[in-house]
Amino acid sequence: MRVVIAEDNVLLSSGLELLLQSKGFEIAAIATDAPGFLAAVAAHRPDVTIVDVRLPPGFRDEGVRAALQARRDHPGLPILVLSQYVEQSYARRLLADTRGGIGYLLKDRVSRVAEFTEALRRVADGGTAMDPEVIAQLLTGDPVDALTPREREVLALMAEGHDNATIAKRLFITDNAVHKHIGNVFLKLGLPTETTGHRRVLATLTYLRHHASP
Repeated sequence: MRVVIAEDNVLLSSGLELLLQSKGFEIAAIATDAPGFLAAVAAHRPDVTIVDVRLPPGFRDEGVRAALQARRDHPGLPILVLSQYVEQSYARRLLADTRGGIGYLLKDRVSRVAEFTEALRRVADGGTAMDPEVIAQLLTGDPVDALTPREREVLALMAEGHDNATIAKRLFITDNAVHKHIGNVFLKLGLPTETTGHRRVLATLTYLRHHASP
């Protein structure tokens, strides 16, 4: 599985390279700025990309803007965003594009090796990998206020990319209860009930993008 990384911090990019290579990933290129990232994606057509939100020269939003541009240039390109902070507006814009895998993790998640590599593989396969802190900040707004506390817990775990069985195990409830809560979530949010994991997550987060924006 070929990976293109956009990260200007040499220590972090080198660490990512060694970590991912040890887990069987092929690092096609490491870019330190947005133009270099876009060029690397065009040249290597990676299976998945890892992008820091803030890149030179301004260290504001160059990385995530490059990710959005790469997605426009290569529809369906799997993107895993890494950040020290939750950039809500850009997170919502990325999640609104349902044409491929997407992830948004905070950088401290990288230290949890098994969790991080599993998330990267899930994104490469077209799924979703969301940091719980990102989810907590996105799940705001009137539609979500209508959910019960348990329904909010189920929605948050769905958004992280977990299937029904995992949700049931984490919340210590039955599979039937999870199914019922998911049905209630979609009903209250005005969304059609879906049975495919990451599609329903993306649909939910797309809805939140349009209804929970500041």
